[in-house]
Amino acid sequence: MDTQLQIFITVAEKQSFSRAAEIHHMTQPAVSQYIRSLEEEIGVRLLERTNKYVRLNTAGDIVYHHAKEIMALYGKMQHLVDDLTNKASGTLAIGASYTFGEYVLPHILADLKARYPAIIPTVTIGNTSTIAQLVARHKLDVGIVEGQFQETKLISEELAEDAMVVVCSPSSPLAKSQKETAPIDLKRLENEMWICRETGSGTREAMDTVFAKHGMSPASVMHFSSTQPIKESVEAGLGISLLSYWSIQKELKHGELCVLHIKGLPYVRTFSVVTGTPFQTKALEVFIDLLRESKLLAPFGEENHGCIDS
Repeated sequence: MDTQLQIFITVAEKQSFSRAAEIHHMTQPAVSQYIRSLEEEIGVRLLERTNKYVRLNTAGDIVYHHAKEIMALYGKMQHLVDDLTNKASGTLAIGASYTFGEYVLPHILADLKARYPAIIPTVTIGNTSTIAQLVARHKLDVGIVEGQFQETKLISEELAEDAMVVVCSPSSPLAKSQKETAPIDLKRLENEMWICRETGSGTREAMDTVFAKHGMSPASVMHFSSTQPIKESVEAGLGISLLSYWSIQKELKHGELCVLHIKGLPYVRTFSVVTGTPFQTKALEVFIDLLRESKLLAPFGEENHGCIDS
């Protein structure tokens, strides 16, 4: 069955019996025989075949997606058995939501490669629901996500808290006034230009939650599809934003951004590590241990709250 599924997957992806034969180093009639045997076992045709094309029918599409999951589980099983006697090694498919994946994960991966050079990580960055779905379908070994997700079968462990803070340019009157006044109400900033992530992102979701909690609706909003241009825009004095503390470390260090003192902030959201099975390869085990141990995941501290003079 394993060989049948492997050949079926190849035919489906390459849409060609001849290409599948080349890849598996066998004759085209042999490939055809494997496909016929698989169809006989399942009891239905899986491929539509003409002189011009080979493509999946509805039943074939179902079998293809489940075959991919079966082969992924087979590979994971083999890794688990190998790990009984071998050191941590092999591939490790990691998924992460944008803030964690862009600003925290690279440092942890550098530590992982330094300690375990035989592990080969691959990384997928996406929103929380996408990463959770990929882990649930065994296309990712592990995910680091924020907030809530619908995949109830996943094993989840709270990993760290991320502080969301309001930032402005150090040259802004808001930054200068903060050095002399007490924390202010967020609603007082309602008429400022707010620079936001697009709808659907975790950062935008957090911002909308904060706005609703403080009963405010910004008069002016500008949208960007990633965090970096938001930081550049705020630094240039274009407006203010609510950003993850993790994402502004360099800018605070170099005095390029200022954290405003706002009543009721920072807004704290939780990041969790999710897996699809209780059985872990050594590669996955050591990676999760590194996540737990990482000093990068220290919570937001009062000593870091405010402007850094340049």
